[in-house]
Amino acid sequence: MNSVLITGATSGIGKALVEIYAKNGFKVLAAGRDSTKLANLKEIYPSIQTLNFDVTQLQQTLVAADEVNNIDQLILNAGNCEYMETVTPFDSALFERVIRTNLLSVGYCLEAFLPKLTRSGQIGIVSSSVTYLAFTQSQAYGASKAGLNYLAKSLSVDLANHEIGVSLIQPGFVETPLTDKNTFEMPGKVTAEFAARTIFNGMRAKKHSIKFPTIFINILRLLSILPFRLWRKIAISLVNK
Repeated sequence: MNSVLITGATSGIGKALVEIYAKNGFKVLAAGRDSTKLANLKEIYPSIQTLNFDVTQLQQTLVAADEVNNIDQLILNAGNCEYMETVTPFDSALFERVIRTNLLSVGYCLEAFLPKLTRSGQIGIVSSSVTYLAFTQSQAYGASKAGLNYLAKSLSVDLANHEIGVSLIQPGFVETPLTDKNTFEMPGKVTAEFAARTIFNGMRAKKHSIKFPTIFINILRLLSILPFRLWRKIAISLVNK
């Protein structure tokens, strides 16, 4: 039986991933820091194994890894989004919080769980489509996700000789508790179930890049070709709208 470890498994994309992997016969290791939510998840899917730890705490993550045998897939999905309402003054505490949750935690999980991956295993790193363009109030979130992009691509090079693949996952807007807090329009928003299905198929095909939804991503890619000075003017005009 193939196995997968999923972080951030108690809500949003992570919870939807637990469902699709469990339904497709995988041994699922669902990781999260909320023991109550993990227990509820276990009631819905009795076959899964739960791991209760905080990915932002290295020692907790290393201890959790002691409960894990070999795994075929590792999906590093846990993350958070906080926007900077102002950059004057610059909120370095918020910046640190987001970087720790979205980027440093991935390093902790790689230290703990990379040794558990079987040869020909696959790692999925959930970044974001926000990295295509510079958006207002996204200094912390965008920087954390841009770091994940580089990390995933660099890992893909160095893990090739170990026959371990890396999938960089860049969703657009996905209907989750995080995006429910957004007060702006979210074009092309998809369900968590759609996101999970796309990730599941991409991981199974060992794709280097998993991006969705297609139309929204293509629009961002086209806009990213613009000279930055032009995009900056557009972004400023949207802020001042």
